[in-house]
Amino acid sequence: MEGPAGGASATAERVDEIDLLRAEHYDLLAVLLGRAPAQPLLDGLAALRPGEGALGAATAELRRVAAETDAGAVEREFFELFIGVGRGELLPYASYYLTGFLNERPLARVREDLAALGLARVEGMSEPEDHLAFLLEIMAGLAAGRFGAEEGAQRRFFDRHLAPWAPRLFADLEQAKAARFYRAVGGLGRVFLDVEAEAFRMET
Repeated sequence: MEGPAGGASATAERVDEIDLLRAEHYDLLAVLLGRAPAQPLLDGLAALRPGEGALGAATAELRRVAAETDAGAVEREFFELFIGVGRGELLPYASYYLTGFLNERPLARVREDLAALGLARVEGMSEPEDHLAFLLEIMAGLAAGRFGAEEGAQRRFFDRHLAPWAPRLFADLEQAKAARFYRAVGGLGRVFLDVEAEAFRMET
């Protein structure tokens, strides 16, 4: 994803520690949903230090399953879940979850809002922009101040493009037949988005 040439660095300097931690969660979920993790990432997850509360418990579960698997097993699991022969068990696209079809109006709305943010699709990107990994990456950039977006952009993007369907995808991932490692990813994603939604509600 390519952003505007100016403004982002100055904004990033003003981002507080909590927003940077939020961005890290979004980035991690984006990476895990975008491709199967390599062994170094699994090793890093196995060394995580969970915090407290529901988010800490979900992180602890991800740490446990990361320590008990290997990159080859997770790669096969990722294929079964998201690629498959013909199609995977789950289709992590806003259009599919909201309309039952791919490349529908939800994708057009994402593209409209990306243009409003001054963001452009990277040449060679294979997935449409309503893929959950891509949307999480955008939220990470907004939380970390990478795009120089105006105040309120995070909540608007979250409310329009994640809240209506992403929690359901993560819940489905927790129940997916092929999910083992990714069951914990689903749990972490669901809890994290619950925390985010509550935080955005408290802002008002």
